[in-house]
Amino acid sequence: MTGAPLVSVLLPVYNAGPYLAAAIGSILRQNYDRLEVIAIDDGSTDNSLDILERHRRADNRVSIVSRENRGLVATLNEGLATAQGELVARMDADDIAYPWRLSRQVALFDRRPELGFCGAGIDTLLRGRIAKGRPDPVFQFRLPILSMFFTVFMHPTVVYNRKVIDEGSLHYDPEYRHAEDFDLFGRLARRFPAAMMPENLLVYRIHPGSVTSRHTGDMRRTHLRIVAENLEREGLADRTEDLRAIGDAASFDTVARAAQFIVALEERISALPDDIRPSFAAGALNLFYFLYQLVGDEREPALTHELLTRTAKWNVIRRREQYALRPGPWAPWLSLASIAAGKQADAMAHYFKTRPAQAVLAPYQRGSA
Repeated sequence: MTGAPLVSVLLPVYNAGPYLAAAIGSILRQNYDRLEVIAIDDGSTDNSLDILERHRRADNRVSIVSRENRGLVATLNEGLATAQGELVARMDADDIAYPWRLSRQVALFDRRPELGFCGAGIDTLLRGRIAKGRPDPVFQFRLPILSMFFTVFMHPTVVYNRKVIDEGSLHYDPEYRHAEDFDLFGRLARRFPAAMMPENLLVYRIHPGSVTSRHTGDMRRTHLRIVAENLEREGLADRTEDLRAIGDAASFDTVARAAQFIVALEERISALPDDIRPSFAAGALNLFYFLYQLVGDEREPALTHELLTRTAKWNVIRRREQYALRPGPWAPWLSLASIAAGKQADAMAHYFKTRPAQAVLAPYQRGSA
């Protein structure tokens, strides 16, 4: 592998004991071996450091930084400063990389050296079963535009190319805590070419202790702030406080204001040139779905009914959801019962489309600690 680029794998760790051995083991068993693992223990109080030390003793490609807790953004930036590789790959301490992840991503940069960064598809691991992820058709549109509306890549699949991205650009901003990846990807996509790989290279573990699960509220507020700033910069929105307000509390007032914002945004997008309008329209639809999920999580069907009615978006949700939400204003109990039944049906359908995790991952985990 002479001449192959060094890949620095940045692995932040905080109380990841139950999952860490599988995560770091999946990196050390890559079929691309010119790599270093930079594991930063961010003040863990469980056995995470012991697990890291065991892997460092067994494999000299592992280096460890252990210190007091400083938070994820500081940890990521410290890792970027420590990394020696031309390529820097992100990895989370509760996920599992397929053995060919890094070789496939290195090959992409070899074919397209102008790329600044890339992401890839994922499979998901929930309650011991793995569901195969499917390519999202939204990626047929322009990534720089999509990145204004949502986090275009799953963070632990990303690889950065430091031959293209200058040092001053590759940093996470603490102002956007819990959505630091959304902010960074948007900033980078405006300046450097990016690509979404159509294959699934990682198993993303869903569990109650994940950062996403623990900080949903903060993440949503910061997400809406970033979208608002992007739209203001593009001249597509003026009163973005109407969008931001719903992140603080979902009420009939904030739902009505957010719906009015979506309608006004779509009107402005309709006047854009033909070459960029479809990408902006796809981004705006994604923003609507974000609000739909946010309001739906309040378990007040009348609020969701209000959002759908004011945005005229009944036709973009599933028919079963339409039937469940129609009686929301006058019979919320009926809507909630219908929604619960729908979720149960989805769970059953999901179960039969998944495979036991051990059956899928066993060939790639032999010898793991």
